[in-house]
Amino acid sequence: MDFSVIQYSKFMTLLDMLLHNLRTLHMSLEDSIKWLGEVMAEIGPSHKNEKWNIFDVKQASAIVDYLKISLFQHYKLYEFLFFSAREEIVIGTEQLIEVVNPADHPFPDPLEEGISFDIYSTFIEPPPPLDMEIKGLNQEQGPGESQPEADTSETDLLVGFTIEEIKSVLDQVTDDILISIQTEINEKLQIQEEAFNARIEKLKKA
Repeated sequence: MDFSVIQYSKFMTLLDMLLHNLRTLHMSLEDSIKWLGEVMAEIGPSHKNEKWNIFDVKQASAIVDYLKISLFQHYKLYEFLFFSAREEIVIGTEQLIEVVNPADHPFPDPLEEGISFDIYSTFIEPPPPLDMEIKGLNQEQGPGESQPEADTSETDLLVGFTIEEIKSVLDQVTDDILISIQTEINEKLQIQEEAFNARIEKLKKA
């Protein structure tokens, strides 16, 4: 509309005041229209004083049309925007979890990883060093109860078997394992094939 600087200022002030009346004064749509008519009568072409005659007839009509299709047409939407409480959507959240600092020995497990002492001592706790075991056995046996080295040595379980017999046993065990795995794979493939065939039949009927 080729507004001047003063006209731009008056127009933006008019928009701000209309939103202020709606947001702060809770002015209804009818009251806002009446207020706009009174203001336009003061700054529009009908005012007798030329200093207050800011807009001509064409500009005043364009301003009213703009306010009609922007603010007044969506007045209920602006009321909902300013007055209705909306639920806040939590997009993300942060949580800080403090755990117990481990000691040297015995260290306390963090609560989220807590397990029974039996399982910990059997599977997790590192075994004592070999020299500590030997020292403990020597202390239990005493100086005169040491057994000969031949008795403590482990016996070889493969004594009496030839290499060929050992290979034969290993081959038989390996074949049995592979046959069971192959059978299980074939059964699963057969089940999947039957399922796919059933789906294909349904698609053909559809």
